[in-house]
Amino acid sequence: QLQLVESGGDLVQPGGSLRLSCAASKFTLDYYNIGWFRQAPGKEREGVSCISPNDGSTHYAHSVKGRFTISTDNAKNTVYLQMNDLKPEDTAVYYCAAAVTPDVQTMCRSTVADYWGQGTQVTVSS
Repeated sequence: QLQLVESGGDLVQPGGSLRLSCAASKFTLDYYNIGWFRQAPGKEREGVSCISPNDGSTHYAHSVKGRFTISTDNAKNTVYLQMNDLKPEDTAVYYCAAAVTPDVQTMCRSTVADYWGQGTQVTVSS
């Protein structure tokens, strides 16, 4: 059974930084596109950033562009989301997901994936 395990969520002040990790097991990253999604209370799940570990292509939601960076360490089978200049509106449960999609933009915009992690809470508050 393919597994994704997120970590790194925490309480942080506005303007702070966090790095989320998504460790994949029982499959290799380069077969799937990997994405970070988030869901805040009362809101729909949204795609934050997606990456193709195979060709390195990335996609970012407009709200996080310039502040968040997605990356992979294929040797560790891990995907990271570096989040800088965090804002209260970034508060949400963040999920890692894996999907076979034509491109990373399709994955992020559809919010549909084949496998999901359990989520990690990010709270931005003073």
